[in-house]
Amino acid sequence: MTRPQHFGVVLPAPQALNDERALAVCAALNGRAIVLVGMMGSGKSAIGQRLAVRLGLPFVDADAEIVAAAAGMSIPEIFAKYGERYFRDGERRVIMRLLNGGPVVLATGGGAFLDPRTRDRIAERGVSVWLDADLKTLLKRVRRKNDRPLLQTEDPEETLRQLLEARRPLYELADLRVESREVPQDAMVDDTLAVLAAGLPMLEDLRQRAQSRGFAKAMTHLYPARAESDARRQEIVRVALGGRSYDIIIGDGLLQRAGDYIAEIAPGAACAIITDENVARLHLPTVEQSLKDAGLRATTIIVPPGEASKSLSVYGRVCDDVLAARIERRDLIVALGGGVVGDLAGFVAASVRRGSRFVQIPTTLLSQVDSSVGGKTGINSRHGKNLIGAFHQPALVLADVDTLRTLPLREFRAGYAEVVKYGLIGDARFFDWLDADSEAVFHSQAEQICAVAVSCETKATIVARDETEQGERALLNFGHTFGHAFERLTDYNSARLVHGEGVAIGMACAARFSVRRGLCAEAAAERVERHLKGVGLPTKIHDIPDWRDDAQAILDAMYQDKKVERGALTFILLRGIGQAFIAKSVDANEVLGFLKDELKRT
Repeated sequence: MTRPQHFGVVLPAPQALNDERALAVCAALNGRAIVLVGMMGSGKSAIGQRLAVRLGLPFVDADAEIVAAAAGMSIPEIFAKYGERYFRDGERRVIMRLLNGGPVVLATGGGAFLDPRTRDRIAERGVSVWLDADLKTLLKRVRRKNDRPLLQTEDPEETLRQLLEARRPLYELADLRVESREVPQDAMVDDTLAVLAAGLPMLEDLRQRAQSRGFAKAMTHLYPARAESDARRQEIVRVALGGRSYDIIIGDGLLQRAGDYIAEIAPGAACAIITDENVARLHLPTVEQSLKDAGLRATTIIVPPGEASKSLSVYGRVCDDVLAARIERRDLIVALGGGVVGDLAGFVAASVRRGSRFVQIPTTLLSQVDSSVGGKTGINSRHGKNLIGAFHQPALVLADVDTLRTLPLREFRAGYAEVVKYGLIGDARFFDWLDADSEAVFHSQAEQICAVAVSCETKATIVARDETEQGERALLNFGHTFGHAFERLTDYNSARLVHGEGVAIGMACAARFSVRRGLCAEAAAERVERHLKGVGLPTKIHDIPDWRDDAQAILDAMYQDKKVERGALTFILLRGIGQAFIAKSVDANEVLGFLKDELKRT
């Protein structure tokens, strides 16, 4: 019999094959995850591992995934360096990703179930099982370890008692309860299986009745704490750059509150809002009103939409308009729009009065996950894209996912290409998450917030280590050496090719070039291409309408790439999904031969 697989990893043969109760539980799960919740010391990891073997499912420990995502920092180290709030934000995003991976047994940290957004996602994708241990049992177990950051107090017993008392009402919201007793672990697994076998059919009946009455209303009745859904969903990613550090705030309803956020960092400041004609029609009145309500004076500067606005002539005109508005160095330039507006406004802010503060309010998926973060600003030259510019960090980024509703599907897809990039360059688990359920990112705001936050977190980590692209920051240009060449040869004509489409083709080309050089398995490149095609993105040069240029023209365009060093080409290539690296001094003849073969693809 073929063994089940999870994210391409072969799992052990299920013991469930000879266990009727385990088989019944697997069938009743209907593709959902089993999510173990409860206090530290309740046995979630130990019981979860054995339960997973009995069911023939993969076991995942959320805390272990968080440690892996933090490059091996332990949880106490994360708490000590960044604080509990930072840890909880990362924990929530990890759990959201893991729940999209299909049926698993997932052990969560003691505080994970306290977050209403995490509870909502568990309710959608899984079955929550509370391992309920009393204080005496918990104390006996947690005293064996000293890796519990919340218990590093003068009186750990009293701290644990207070935590249990505060958390119990929220744990009681779990779908099922199992008493965690001081018995052999296999006996606890038997108890858990018995509760699952008895409880899952009733839960399924409740869910079906809830859907027939109206899901939202019924779930509020069944789970009163979920009435907290009126609270805004929000994630905060910190870009750590010492005195120039700033927050990226990701959520919904941020345009309406932009004035409050901006007033916090610059009370009483004047603002010059730079936007384009399309965004002005959709979102400018909301931002203007928000600034006015916060007591901030605002002047608006509107440019034509499209790549043509990233030019010396438009840049000069906008600089003059900002000066005419009497914007001083401690005032703010506000970039309201997509990547073009953000790059242009950022370069204006870097230049006016030798450097003014600015705020990014990106309104496209591409700008939210890429161009608004990291301080790269610039305009285009006739010699190539973004060749005139400066590194100038924003003071704040507000990424409102409500604005994504106004995007044409083509523009959303183009932004999604940059989201995929983050998984391909260094986070295979993120790519697995996207590959498992890309539709969720296209249709669910909660998933969009998570995808934007993970993308920004990845970029923020790299930028903090290499702000001015002297080393690993070049990894963020995966697919761009090819993509920028394609954009240049189409004269930046968005009717033929938009940036994200060029990046999608470029990533597929880079993956295939990696295979050609013996660096990467062909199956990985095929998976990249299949995923991009699956969401409607182009993956071949001839997917670009009316393409007529030859391989030499593409190679010549590549020599204007910013990563060229002393006339030698640099590419970002793959050793596998999530394993990108910088390949310097790549032979031009090798590239030319590859491009000739690529042009034969139809």
